[in-house]
Amino acid sequence: MEKTFVMLAAALMFLGVGAGAFGAHALSDYFTKFPNYAATFDTAVRYHTLHALALLGIAWFSTRTDSALIDWSGWLIFVGVLIFSGSLYLLVATGKSWLGAITPIGGVAFLAGWACLFLAALRG
Repeated sequence: MEKTFVMLAAALMFLGVGAGAFGAHALSDYFTKFPNYAATFDTAVRYHTLHALALLGIAWFSTRTDSALIDWSGWLIFVGVLIFSGSLYLLVATGKSWLGAITPIGGVAFLAGWACLFLAALRG
């Protein structure tokens, strides 16, 4: 899983840096018209990149322990980025506020991923 998680982390970081740059430059006029979306977009990018870095750490840890919990941790973190940050990106892009109701599912995936990592470390 190490190679898979490193590749996913690299792809997520690539997209996260791109999204951050896009938000800072291409969306500056949009955020002037809709200032509440700037903070939402910033939150999406922050959680996106933070958890991409975490996925690198999970990849490293996966080489040091043989636990299915590590795999679960990595996949839950990855899914968390897709759902949490993805729903916020879509909310900003479409203005559909109901997408905010999906965001906590990604948050739960993050929490579950971190819990799995904790348990893997505790048992490993």
